[in-house]
Amino acid sequence: MQSSTGRWVAGEDFFDRERELRALEATVRDGNHVLLTGQRRMGKTSVARELGRRLEASGWISLFVDVESANSEEDVVADIARSMHPIRPLRDRAFNAVRNWFVGHVDEIGAREFRVKFRAGLNSGNWRHHGENLLVTCVGSGKRVLLVIDELPIFLKRLLRDAGGRDRADIFLSWLRGCVQNLGPESPVLLISGSIGLQPLVERLGIPDRINHLYPFRLRPWNRATTVQCFESLAQHQGLSVENGVADAVYEALGIGIPHQVQSFFARLKDFATMRDRSKVTLADIKEVYRNELLGPSGQSDLAHYETRLSEALEDPEYTLAMEILAETATQGAFTRQSRQCLARLYSALVDDIEKRIANVVALLEHDGYIENDQGSFSIPSRLLKDWWSARFEDHYIPLCDRHQRIPKDAWG
Repeated sequence: MQSSTGRWVAGEDFFDRERELRALEATVRDGNHVLLTGQRRMGKTSVARELGRRLEASGWISLFVDVESANSEEDVVADIARSMHPIRPLRDRAFNAVRNWFVGHVDEIGAREFRVKFRAGLNSGNWRHHGENLLVTCVGSGKRVLLVIDELPIFLKRLLRDAGGRDRADIFLSWLRGCVQNLGPESPVLLISGSIGLQPLVERLGIPDRINHLYPFRLRPWNRATTVQCFESLAQHQGLSVENGVADAVYEALGIGIPHQVQSFFARLKDFATMRDRSKVTLADIKEVYRNELLGPSGQSDLAHYETRLSEALEDPEYTLAMEILAETATQGAFTRQSRQCLARLYSALVDDIEKRIANVVALLEHDGYIENDQGSFSIPSRLLKDWWSARFEDHYIPLCDRHQRIPKDAWG
């Protein structure tokens, strides 16, 4: 088992998730289209790829399409075409449908060039037609097909930045839904995933029914036992000796079993020992590595990912409200009903429909695992994230209700 902190994993490097995979595989084999959800760094991409690998072993075709970099509907269709290139029957059928776009035989064209040529023939007037033809191509393959579309919410958010973006997002989701429904039981089985939530996005756009054909399947954090097993398995396979209780201490430090964070903690502990010419990690190392490595300069890229994805999911003023909520929760220990009221008062003169905006932000933060609800009061489940946000704001942060009290009542919106 290899240590992995920045890539998806498969095969022997894929740890646990057996119960989830069995349930997910059964759902897909029954022909259900799936919306795979879960908070950041939970391993959704690895689960999707491992599911595809297992289905391929039993005769399925698995197509994986990452649309994070797509700027248009045409880009998405071209990405689907590229995913078919390694599968000769699909590639040949897709090529024959648009043969006039190419010069030469399809066997002479690599995957990248195939995608470029296919994309060159697409435009705003024909992408739906050719996209549907690609899905029909899957039906004619003689095998069942899993079509994974990863990072779809990021693509949709990119559409929203342009004029008419909401209508384009609506049209795209309606088209995709209509295609798989029209193809019936022989349709490729869709699995949609992403590092920002699709459900909160379509709800904010007022089009939740566009994804009502997707069965929501949520990946949960590892519990203590699984976290300990993963850490100890990594140590065993990497030849690292650990003092009794180290794996438990890792879980305590993190506060929640997020696979990426467990992997990252292990990698930094191993580097810490190696740099000191030691072959053993001790309990005393946990606090130092947590403070100076995970929360220190070398750990910033991992943690910054959470804020980057948040900025991609939200635009001002909701992004500002999200940062206020996270700063309040991290530094004060909770985002309470009272602090929520104070936030609304503070921004009521600046933000239209402030209560609805806050509700939207809270829903997204909860859906994506930044915060969790405990009878109306919210906390940050990941101790690592809580400590990171707290360290950024605690020296200068003024609690929401303290700021609210400084505003004259006649200035409230």
